[in-house]
Amino acid sequence: MNSKFLTGNKSNTGQAFWVATGSFSSFALSIISAAILSRYLSKTEYGSYRQVIYVYNTLLVVFTAGLPRVFSYFLPRYNLSEGKEIVIKISRVLLFTGLAFSIFLFICSDLIAVILKNPELSRGLKFFSPVPLLLMPTLGIEGIFSTYKKTIYIALYQIITRMLMLLLIVLPVIIFSRSYLNAIYGWILGSMIILVIAYFFKGIPFRGVSLEKSGLGFKEILSYSLPLVSASIAGTIYRSANQFYISRYFGPEVFAEFSNGFIIIPFVSMITGATSTVLMPAFARIIHEKGDVSKITTLWQNALGKSAILIYPIVIYFLFYSEEVVTIVYSEAYTASSVYFSIAMVLSFFNIIVFTPLLLALGESKFYARMHYGLAITTWLVQYIVIILFDSPAVVAISYVIIAICGLFIAIWYVAKKLKVTFFSLFPVSRLFIIAMHSFISLLIVDLLFRIILPEVIDILFLTIVGAAFLCVLLISAKLVKINYLEIIKPLLYGRNDGK
Repeated sequence: MNSKFLTGNKSNTGQAFWVATGSFSSFALSIISAAILSRYLSKTEYGSYRQVIYVYNTLLVVFTAGLPRVFSYFLPRYNLSEGKEIVIKISRVLLFTGLAFSIFLFICSDLIAVILKNPELSRGLKFFSPVPLLLMPTLGIEGIFSTYKKTIYIALYQIITRMLMLLLIVLPVIIFSRSYLNAIYGWILGSMIILVIAYFFKGIPFRGVSLEKSGLGFKEILSYSLPLVSASIAGTIYRSANQFYISRYFGPEVFAEFSNGFIIIPFVSMITGATSTVLMPAFARIIHEKGDVSKITTLWQNALGKSAILIYPIVIYFLFYSEEVVTIVYSEAYTASSVYFSIAMVLSFFNIIVFTPLLLALGESKFYARMHYGLAITTWLVQYIVIILFDSPAVVAISYVIIAICGLFIAIWYVAKKLKVTFFSLFPVSRLFIIAMHSFISLLIVDLLFRIILPEVIDILFLTIVGAAFLCVLLISAKLVKINYLEIIKPLLYGRNDGK
């Protein structure tokens, strides 16, 4: 493979592009596997499968102990030889925490099944329990390659491993029998192969580099990561409230509908996730070197503006056609999921603001933890009251979105205070409003036109035609509102290294 290609684009936009490409494959795994399994499994079987994944993802944050994020924080402060020792040291710890996670999952499976009121869950968790031991040591690849500006390897790793996992999860269900346990067997086999691949990839930046003692001890690592563990636990408690209440009070069938609907679409998550991955080492380096605050705000504003330009048209498109999209992806049996899908889309307008890397780079992990505990307590109390008053899973989802937006505003206010800048310099309302309204009006015009021209076209064809027309109208009219889509594409094509 061409060495220039593997070096990748050194601009932040180019680096974020490769992270986003890798992230897309991760989200494609969840969307495509959900679409296939929704058709092959009954709602009860599929609901049980989603509960297993929910339990795993909930506990994963706790057992990782904040260690995957340590790479992005410490590696920029050490040379390559010392970085090699840090990666080996933390990977070993992840192996032991993975073992503890697996043992916990096996022993506590019966208790978890009782809590979520699904006896079948006990069996599923027992079979699934080897997965954490196999996958925990694979974590941290994003932080390693983003630090050394080799994010193309993140894309390669994610594409290879996610394609492998997708095949191993869905094929046993399709070929052998329609049981969610076959999907879990695929998880185990895939995890074994991915463990080997991950260790190979983690060694790429350090190939030919001799190991040198970094002097970074576990005390220093834990002093940074433990507040993240606390924040992660709080964040997990906060984000799991929806799923817990709906799973416990409305049953596996409704939980299956909620799981398929209340999601952040892949394009949104991959863009914000890529932005966060690339900005964290950049912010950490500027703050460590006591650089000018304007460098931080400039990076932030560039990232925020470009994220909005990319994300808002996508969010508005899916919000317009939420019912059609959900029906196409999951079948008509999951039409009710479109309600949750629409609710989640509203949150996507605000999720473009990735405050986490800036808070952590500022060393504000304790505030980050306290904020998430506040959100967790508020969410669990409010949603319990909502269930008593309304007995509606949709209202539970709405309450989560409102609380999440409030939490985001609190984080922006705090960051602005620490940087001694204004709130609206970090949250440019007028600019974001213009980008959103431009997308909304463009799509509204296209939708009205094609509803008249193509009144009886099947959904998938209609959405494809409208999507193409929407893109054309968006690009043609962009100059009227001073939006430049090409400024995002050019760094990818020409390899600009201007910090943008």
